[in-house]
Amino acid sequence: MSGLMDTTEDLLLHGRVRLIQPISGYRAAIDPVLLAASVPARAGERVVDLGCGAGAVFACIAGRVTGVEVIGVERDAAMADLARRTLEANNLTGRIETADLATLSGTWEAGRIDHVAANPPYLTSDRADPSPNAGRAAAGMEEGAALADWTAVARRCLRHKGTVTLVHRADRLDDILAALAKGFGSVVIYPLFPKAGRDATRVLVRAVRGGRAPLRLAAGLVLHGDDGTYTPAADAVLRGAPLDL
Repeated sequence: MSGLMDTTEDLLLHGRVRLIQPISGYRAAIDPVLLAASVPARAGERVVDLGCGAGAVFACIAGRVTGVEVIGVERDAAMADLARRTLEANNLTGRIETADLATLSGTWEAGRIDHVAANPPYLTSDRADPSPNAGRAAAGMEEGAALADWTAVARRCLRHKGTVTLVHRADRLDDILAALAKGFGSVVIYPLFPKAGRDATRVLVRAVRGGRAPLRLAAGLVLHGDDGTYTPAADAVLRGAPLDL
């Protein structure tokens, strides 16, 4: 229990990661695990998880790569408290900032971060049909901070050649690329296909601060077979394998 919030303790990466999250409201699914798997962190590096929620992304990054320092940023105080509990439950090195990314100081961790990961709300307010659950609504709909605000924070806190990685809806790709146009390059788009022969519904997008390589469209990952079970490649990621973008 966190305040008045009922919680569960769930296991990710085949039991290697413990996640304290709400019983109702936003609950981590496959997207945060895929995002964490695609962050190219190494031991000794510092990773920021923007809009960290209960901490699924940073916990999976640290569960896969030992020796990283993680910093979560979450505006909702109750969710930030759960993120702290997730941090402690996994004995991770790092901290959680209770802050709205749109109002973070321009000097916050300036140039000191190696990687930023983000799972921003998927829909703009004019396209969303908000959930009656406040937690799900906040996680799913842009409110206050637009995509450009998320990438601006990433740009300020990343070192030169540091990376930002996002998971988002495929139909927001134009907005993502526009947000990354200032200060980022070497963009890789990695489609996530629900099944073979189906259009991608999600994308992982990685960019490098100060990168100069041309944009690359990767082969991507098929998540499910015809029988609805995870493909061997997707299952390997869910068990802790990295995604090489």
